[in-house]
Formats: sequence, C-alpha cells, structure tokens
Amino acid sequence: MKYNITGRNLEITDELRSYVEKRFGKLDNYFSEDTELHVTLSQQREDAKVEVTIPMRGTTIRAEETSTDMYASIDLLKDVVEGQLRKNRKKLIDRHQNKQSFSDYFMDQMEDDDAQEEPAIKIVRSKRFAIKPMDPEEACFQMDMSGHSFYVFYNADTDQVNVVYKRKDGNYGLIEPEYE
Repeated sequence: MKYNITGRNLEITDELRSYVEKRFGKLDNYFSEDTELHVTLSQQREDAKVEVTIPMRGTTIRAEETSTDMYASIDLLKDVVEGQLRKNRKKLIDRHQNKQSFSDYFMDQMEDDDAQEEPAIKIVRSKRFAIKPMDPEEACFQMDMSGHSFYVFYNADTDQVNVVYKRKDGNYGLIEPEYE
C-alpha cells in the first residue's frame, strides 16, 4: 500500500508516521500494492482525531476515531477498518466482479449535459467518482461504508439515477426521479 499521511494542527513526526505504517501495514493482504491509504491526523484541544480513507475500484472505505491519545486513536481506527474489511470483503469482491461499468458513451453524455448549464451558485468544491449499476441495498451498504448520510447511485433495476439517504430514525430512504 501507498501511505498518504497528513496532519492538521499537528506535525507528523517520523515516529508517528512509522507507527501508522506499522499498524495499517497489517492490512496489506486485503489490498494490492497500488492501493492508497489516506490518513489524516488532527489535534484539537485534548482530542486526537484520526481519519482513514481507502479509495478502491467501485467503493471507498472510510472511518474515523477520536480519543485523548493519538496512538490510541490509531489503534482503535485500525480495528474498525479491519472489522469492516473482514465483514464485507467477500461481498465487495463478488459485487465488483458481477457488475458492469457504464459505457463511455453514457459518461460522455453526462459530461456534455453538465458543461451546457451555467450555475447560478458559486461552487467551491467539486468531486468526481465512478458510478456503477447497483441495487438500493448495495447503495445503502456503500453509504454506510463511506460514512456519509446519502449516496448517489445508478439503480440497476430501474435504469435511473437514485439517491439513498439515512433518516434521523436510523432507517433508510430512497429518492427516485419521476419524469413528466
């Protein structure tokens, strides 16, 4: 794995860097050599927060932990990520191998449509991600893995772009477009 370790309000020492690489190095058997591990260490008052993002083809694994000690946060986070991987490894592999990607034509059409519209609002940040056909249950799973409260996906059952979201009561919601 390739490590990308950054610090916010904190200087990354060689000792801290080697500790992160040692702890997360145990996860090498889950990933290829090209996989990047993004670790962000931040210190705010007495809280030490560690965030990990592992972008992979078709999904992203994300987790964060906060405690009073940076090393304890790293240990806790490593256990959380390892638990997610162990629990979902087979499911991720099976889903990835069985699904198709969008055609280049469809992706080009989406980019052309986006380029024609002029935004009335100033956009300060933009993200690009690969979108793949999946069912709503897989989208909920991916949303939980990413740690976000909503997830945009291409519904393989209806051939439409949908959104799943987490409700305040802990249940999930699905937004499907209705064309007039």
